[in-house]
Amino acid sequence: MRRVLITGGAGFVGRHFVRHFLQAGDEVHVVDPIAPATGGVDPALGWPLFDPREYSGFHFYKEDCRQFFRRSTHESFDLVLHLAAMVGGRLMIEHNPLAIADDLSIDAEYWQWAAAARPTKTICFSSSAAYPVSLQRQEGYVLLSEEMINFGDDIGMPDMSYGWAKLTCEYLARLAHERHGLASVCYRPFSGYGADQDDTYPFPSICKRALAGSANEPLVVWGSGRQMRDFIHIDDCVHGVVHTMDAIDDGGAINLSTGRLTSFLDFARVAVGACGYDTEVQGRDDRPVGVFARGGDTTLQEQLGFRATISLEEGIASAIAYYRDRVGDR
Repeated sequence: MRRVLITGGAGFVGRHFVRHFLQAGDEVHVVDPIAPATGGVDPALGWPLFDPREYSGFHFYKEDCRQFFRRSTHESFDLVLHLAAMVGGRLMIEHNPLAIADDLSIDAEYWQWAAAARPTKTICFSSSAAYPVSLQRQEGYVLLSEEMINFGDDIGMPDMSYGWAKLTCEYLARLAHERHGLASVCYRPFSGYGADQDDTYPFPSICKRALAGSANEPLVVWGSGRQMRDFIHIDDCVHGVVHTMDAIDDGGAINLSTGRLTSFLDFARVAVGACGYDTEVQGRDDRPVGVFARGGDTTLQEQLGFRATISLEEGIASAIAYYRDRVGDR
């Protein structure tokens, strides 16, 4: 049985890792203040897919992880998943970029704590936003591979303050290995999704609008709708991390991606079809859209023995069924 710490563990991604490690029989300590607009859910209010309180190994601390670090320098953990961050979809990234400055503080205090507490291994969540936006434009986009970020060379301009914060965390992970011998691996997830994701993200928002819509009115998506993302199911993200996390110890990065680009127009059409009707899909240009195309190269993942297996069509159909059942239960 491992002793596992998950910062930000009450958020969308964190909850799925909590479930995995509890089901594996590990002792799981979750630190999360349930900050507004981050998608965190207090376990006392019930988590959407399972109740972690049914496991004797579950321990929850409703506090800022920085406070936890300051009082827990002698705590010993076999594994830390450092997920704590100010996140909230495209609206937060573009409209409240200074809120992301908290991420710099969170990550700085994490690595200072880790240097003292010396966890056996850190799983650090970066982001595909760390990649240069110059490689994601309509006139010249490519699938993004891990070596396109090179800290010894020109790393390029990442996606706003969120991308800078994630780049900084990756750099600190490498320094922690070089200077303190701390083992870690950084993951760059692309557009992770799942039925229990917060509505500020496009996946649940579009699926729920499709479910509430009809053939008599168009379904609206942000931007032109032609912008493309690499959608990867949260279960594939968990499996990808668990399968590859022992392959890298020096703070190096691994994508979590499918290598498949899907436009929001096509995504919405699949969602409408899963709801059993057909209608026009339209763009809405008064909302933030981000880069034109963001997809992740899967070469390294495949070399390490992992490939995502859940198609976007399967993920959409499953989520639509989940949302429909919840509406029926009310």
